[in-house]
Order: sequence, then C-alpha cells, then structure tokens
Amino acid sequence: MDLNNLTIKKFHKGLLGKQFSAFEIAKAFFDYIEEKDSEIGAYLQLTKDLALLRANKVDIELAEGKKMEILTGVPLAIKDNILIENEPATAASKILANYRASYDAIVIKKLKKNNAVFLGKTNLDEFAMGSSTENSAFKITRNPIDLERVPGGSSGGSAAAVAADMAVAALGSDTGGSIRQPASFCGVVGLKPTYGAVSRFGLIAMASSLDQIGPIAKTVEDAAILFKEISGRDKLDSTSRDIEYGDELLNPKLENVRKLRIGIPKEYFIEGLDKQVSEAINLAIDSLKSLKIEFKEISLPHTKHALSCYYIIMPAEVSANLARFDGIRYGQTSDVNGKMSLKDIYLKTRGEGFGEEVKRRIILGTFVLSSGYYDAYYAKAQKVRQLIKQDFDEAFAEIDVILTPVSPTAAFKIGEKIDDPLKMYLGDIFTIPANLADLPAVSIPVKKTGGLPIGFQLIGKPFREADILGIGQFYEKL
Repeated sequence: MDLNNLTIKKFHKGLLGKQFSAFEIAKAFFDYIEEKDSEIGAYLQLTKDLALLRANKVDIELAEGKKMEILTGVPLAIKDNILIENEPATAASKILANYRASYDAIVIKKLKKNNAVFLGKTNLDEFAMGSSTENSAFKITRNPIDLERVPGGSSGGSAAAVAADMAVAALGSDTGGSIRQPASFCGVVGLKPTYGAVSRFGLIAMASSLDQIGPIAKTVEDAAILFKEISGRDKLDSTSRDIEYGDELLNPKLENVRKLRIGIPKEYFIEGLDKQVSEAINLAIDSLKSLKIEFKEISLPHTKHALSCYYIIMPAEVSANLARFDGIRYGQTSDVNGKMSLKDIYLKTRGEGFGEEVKRRIILGTFVLSSGYYDAYYAKAQKVRQLIKQDFDEAFAEIDVILTPVSPTAAFKIGEKIDDPLKMYLGDIFTIPANLADLPAVSIPVKKTGGLPIGFQLIGKPFREADILGIGQFYEKL
C-alpha cells in the first residue's frame, strides 16, 4: 500500500470511499516503520496493540454507518514527552526509562475522542533540551532527506517520522523553536500555536511559560486540521484560553489573505545567515508577492537580546520543573539501599539519570535564581522579554504577519555542533522571539530550493493562527 504523501484529507477521503480500511493502513504503517526506521530512528517505541485496536474499532463503526470525523483512523506519531495512558513516557531520558503514564494528556483525550490512531512515541532531545535530537539518552535520529544530517530538535523524531512517510502527521512541543526548526530541516510543516491556544496538561514540562504543543504535518492544511482539533480551553490548564477557531482556519478566502500585510524585519536578515537560506527566503517572498500581498520592512530592535534572554528564563524554569525527578516520586534508582541518605539518593538518581545537556541547563538555571543573582539575571531577563513583546505589539499596529527565516542554516551534519553548545544555541535565534512574545508561528517548506529543505517562518498576532495558516495554504497552491 502506497503511504507516500498520504495526507489527512486523502486518508479521510479514502476511508469514506472504502478504498482501504483503517486497520489495513495502520498495519501498512507498522510494516513500513519496521523496514525503514532502523536507519532513521524516529520512534522510541511503537504502540502497536493500542493502534490496531483503535483502527479495528474505526472499521466497525464505519461498517455500522457511524459518523467519521476528519481525524478518525488517522495514524499519528506522538512526541515522547506527551502522555498516553498506560504507555511509556520517557522524555528520552534514563531517569524516566521505566515510567508509564497514568493518564492521558488533554490533547490525547481530544484525539481519542476523534478516534485517531497512535502509531508510537517519537524520539527527542532529552526533556526537549536541544536542537538536533542528538541529546536523546537512547538513540540519535537521522534526517530522512540525508542520513548524515540531523533532523533538528527537539521534536526531531516527530518531524522525521512525517517526512519519511512513517506517520500521516505528528504532535511535537515547541519551547524555543522545537517544532519549527525540525520541520524546516525535514521539509515538512510545523506550527507553534499561540501560548494558551492548546492545553499543556499532560506535557512533561520543560519551561512552563514557553512550552506549547503543536502539529507537524505534510501540508499547511493538515496542520490546520490537527491544530483545530487539539485547541481550546482546558480547566486543568489555567493558562489555556477559550478561543473559537472558525471556518477561516480551514477554508481561507483569497480576498481576505490579500488584505493581510506582511512585515520583513531587518534584524532577521543579518550577517551569518547562510546564502542558501537567504536565497530560499527570497524565493518564498517573490511567490507570495504574486498573490498581491503587500510587504513592508519593519524593525524589531530588541531581537538581538532574545537569545540571551531565553537562555536565562528557560534554564530557570527547567531548574524548577525538573526538581520533581528526585528518585522518590520519579526516577527511582534500582540499587538504592536503605543506608543511603536522602541527599545521596538525589545525587545518585540525578547523576545517573540526567544527560549532560540537562545537567548544564539545571546548573545554569539554579545559578540565575540563586540569592544575589536573581535580580542581576532572571529579573532583568523578564524585563527584556517585555521589551521584545512590546516590539511585536508596535509592529503589529502596522502589519498583520511577519515573515522570517526559521534557522540561519539548513540541516547540519550529525556531530557538527554537539561539542559546542553556544554554536548549537545560536541556531534558535530566529524562532525564540515568538515563544518569548507568546505568538503563533509556522514553518513552511520553500518550494524548489534545489538542495536541502529550507523553511520560511510566518509569525502572527496572538490567536490569529488563521492568518499565517491562510497565507501558507495559498502558498502551497501556487
């Protein structure tokens, strides 16, 4: 069975037309994953029993004439920091190697209500800390386009699974670009929704004021479909908002898209931007101009401080969130004996369970929150965050959408940056500001780049995912 370029829309049409059964497609995906994933390493574990059980249920309900929702039977991959009840949830860390989720994340509950099928849990940088999926405690994921290169991170496993046709679509999480950057590197679409548009309940937290769950898909339309189904208010997440996304999300009108003004921030086209990336972004701009959309140069002056600001706020929140992994509640070390003190248990569990990058960020976060340094670093970073938000607010008074590169480079080679954390961190320079400002942003592959995949980024006003997804859907039709 041909799984190549199978989208949510194509799957839904084929299922209703009885061209195949949900069980047949799920089985075909598992057969293909068994054949293909040994060289890519997108999945940490497969949820085969759960998937085939759910697919069989879909076929029975279809035979009974029950209504089939748009996501019914659709085979999805789920990043392994999102909980599925009774399934492993490791966050790619040794400290959670034997942990099984005791409940569903709210996004999973919503997808189960739609009778979606979960193929498995995908690899990531440990606790979502990284930009290459080389920081996983279990394996390195490779880019399906070029196996010598990284798929990006931290949602590299999800992006690789979609790009390699090992899932129709996937869920990832984005703290500073972890959906958009791997989507760009792998040539798929990745959406980071507005902070609060999607419930974070059941997401293993990294940095709570920055994390957001979002879709990775083959088309902008598929990303919009998946986003619409997982969005909405959740009483278990006080930061979530009750926003009603109407018909314009899935059925944008050209006349409305043409009314949108796109800003090009001069601070994003700087020295250090790879020539190939610059040329690709210009190709995307020229294509969008053919839609008769107005473009305007803008300035986001505090962008230059975004990276520094992020790498103070994020580690501080990491330090607080990962304190729960203490060997008592989570991550019990198997050979702890009764003579060990509580401090020794903590040291043993965390020393053996956390990887180098996680330890680095915990130490940095603890330092910036410590007495005498809180005001000098953390408090100041929060003030800079407000200035970055203010820049976007002022820009959005004149324009509706902002277009930027996703990453300064295309996918780099495995091992190229792993020993140089600062060089790795610089790769997030264009994605981080949207997280700091709580804005929606999408990475869309540039057409006909002639080489490695390169994405362009559209950043929208808060809860105006319809604007960036609308532009993206018409770009795909050009």
